[in-house]
Amino acid sequence: MKSAFSRFFGSGEKVENTSKTEGRDKETVSNIPIDKISPNRYQPRTIFDDAKIEELARTIHTHGVIQPIVVRKYEDDKYEIIAGERRYRAMKSLNWLEVPAIIRDMNDKETASVALIENLQREELTSIEEAQAYQRLLELHELTQEALAQRLGKGQSTIANKLRLLKLPHSIQEAILKRDISERHARALVPIKDEELQLQLLEEIIEKGYNVRQLEQRIVEIANPVEKVKKPKPKRKAISKDIRIALNTIRQSLTMVNKTGISVETEEEEHDEFYQITVKIPKKKK
Repeated sequence: MKSAFSRFFGSGEKVENTSKTEGRDKETVSNIPIDKISPNRYQPRTIFDDAKIEELARTIHTHGVIQPIVVRKYEDDKYEIIAGERRYRAMKSLNWLEVPAIIRDMNDKETASVALIENLQREELTSIEEAQAYQRLLELHELTQEALAQRLGKGQSTIANKLRLLKLPHSIQEAILKRDISERHARALVPIKDEELQLQLLEEIIEKGYNVRQLEQRIVEIANPVEKVKKPKPKRKAISKDIRIALNTIRQSLTMVNKTGISVETEEEEHDEFYQITVKIPKKKK
């Protein structure tokens, strides 16, 4: 934590003097009542894995605390965690009355920066928590994205891509926090300007289990809908008035023959050049 903090402020910002830094090599560990300690207000991690906290608690119960937490005194007899909230939660679950801690003299800006930087070095943060941490550091120190990237040893594009996620609707950010969708899913939704469509796609990702490629294909389908081409009905050739009269006359005549009791069978066929009517007249009445 110390090295990350020093690198972050190594560009000339006077946050702590040399004697103060050197003094940390002689820091002592104190036992502080756990009910006097509060979590860090600037903690970027919003979701803690209960299973991992329980696992850590078992380790602490068996082997003790290898590394004390770091706190600062912010009121009389009250302390705020600077680093080590997971250890604090684990010890609290074990019903410890006191916890080993190192007390440091830090202001709000320093406390927030250390908490943010320490957590950014861990892999458990979701991409939204990481983006929120970057945004907070930019605001705290009035930095550009490029300057922040240099201080954290990251690429400027990495910072920019994370920050774009904060433009997504709250529901999508929550889905990332809960790990219902991945960062790559979310980044595919960023270019979409219609919030209603973004939320519709979020539902589809969760319900249909789209992978990133399937999501991208779905977005392309929505952007370029394929119109259904109706097959034209075959046009019937126009029949002249004289031919219609002739056909109707023949049909009427055959109807009259049927009325006499003779069962006449007829079959009509249409050819390119002519109409063909076949008439079968039985020799005997049925």
